[in-house]
Amino acid sequence: MAKPMLLSVSLCLLAIFSGSLASRSFQMQNECQLDRINALEADDHIQCEAGTIESWNPNRGQFQCAGVAVNRHTIEPNGLLLPKYNNAPRLVYIVQGRGMLGVMMPGCAETFQESQQSAGSGDRQAEQHQKIRHFRQGDIIALPAGVAHWCYNDGNERVVAVSIYDIASNANQLDNNPRSFYLAGNPEDEFRQLSERQGERGRSESSPRGSRSQRQQGSCNNMFCGMDTRVIAEAFNIDEQLARKLQSQNDFRGNIVRVEGRIQVVRPLRTQQEMEEQRERESEGSRRYNGVEETFCTMRLKENIGDSSRADIFVPEVGRMSTVNSHNLPILRSLQLSASHVVLRNNAVRLPHWHMNAHSLLYAIKGQAWIQIVDENGRSVFDGSMSQGQVLTVPQNFMVVKRAESDRFEYVAFKTNDNAMTSDVAGRTSSVRGMPVEVLANAFRVSIEEAMRIKFNRQETTFGRSERGSDRRAVA
Repeated sequence: MAKPMLLSVSLCLLAIFSGSLASRSFQMQNECQLDRINALEADDHIQCEAGTIESWNPNRGQFQCAGVAVNRHTIEPNGLLLPKYNNAPRLVYIVQGRGMLGVMMPGCAETFQESQQSAGSGDRQAEQHQKIRHFRQGDIIALPAGVAHWCYNDGNERVVAVSIYDIASNANQLDNNPRSFYLAGNPEDEFRQLSERQGERGRSESSPRGSRSQRQQGSCNNMFCGMDTRVIAEAFNIDEQLARKLQSQNDFRGNIVRVEGRIQVVRPLRTQQEMEEQRERESEGSRRYNGVEETFCTMRLKENIGDSSRADIFVPEVGRMSTVNSHNLPILRSLQLSASHVVLRNNAVRLPHWHMNAHSLLYAIKGQAWIQIVDENGRSVFDGSMSQGQVLTVPQNFMVVKRAESDRFEYVAFKTNDNAMTSDVAGRTSSVRGMPVEVLANAFRVSIEEAMRIKFNRQETTFGRSERGSDRRAVA
């Protein structure tokens, strides 16, 4: 009996460590043979009535290596990102602002309901809809593939949100093109095919995917456009004149529209909802996950990792890190994604490390840092600065080191595994620290005393203080 049980446990562990990346490895094989990686600015800019959408060309080799696409939405106050769904799981980090998010889980009840007294005594039916979620700066939001959602800025400043789309996920069975399916308006394609930048290198950089037809503003581009108006009228039990309005013909407002007046929805007070969510997180942390704590319709979709009080690792005046994964946000187990938020202060160093089971996509929120990435052949594929608004890919197992070049360098790292693991090279919990001194002495051809210094001189873990000033090479 013990042997079959041991075999079963071994198979489960094997599935946990390798199964999540099986399809990604199959789809993305040979895409990570990169000679150089670049810190990239957004390639395309779509101007809408109440905001902008910026995207990074998904044809670039480093994005094809990681199997992801990236874009950034800026929503003006009182702006509404029209309802849509995507062909791939999506993680969103709120860089700035606050607002409301509606996520329509299929088949779920409308649990937010207006009272009969509020509806009045007329013919108007009492309003009811699915749960409305508030979001704020520092939130990570998880959106499953194929789930319709909308976003509204009800604050006084712009909402800036950066997103990654896991197009290599099992949930996407179309192709490696990121796609947005809009349910309203006359949107432009968020990921228009773009010409390759001059000077880009890497084998997959020069192999763009087949082109897709460009959507033209002023035509009819939402999902109802291809349907006969009589079919739409019958489906909604409305007249054809109203059905034609669903097709949004000659609507020039774009993907993000300005709301006339203010959007009024049924919702609890923001502070009340935040208190309820805090209680949910605390209760989740006090029990083991058994699959029934969160139902499909009520699952929690966000976690704040930007708040300094939420830090998992903290060194005063040096740095801090907060992580969200499937342990503290269970929906990430099905999305197979996770993220971390990092702040480096005063020339601090994020010690050399590699990601054991995931690619990592860095987005610089604030400041500037020097970063070096090294491949399996010991070649430096990136050695330079990364600054605010840029994106950089760190492939799985490539070694990376970061050092702040400003008083504060802040970034978010999206990971292509729901429980991404990191192995440090230097420091108290590193792989080098775990080796016997004589192994180090013989491996590096140094004396025992020198091996002792290599092993024990760095006492910190994760973050280190830099004593080398602006000498980049010395840190590496």
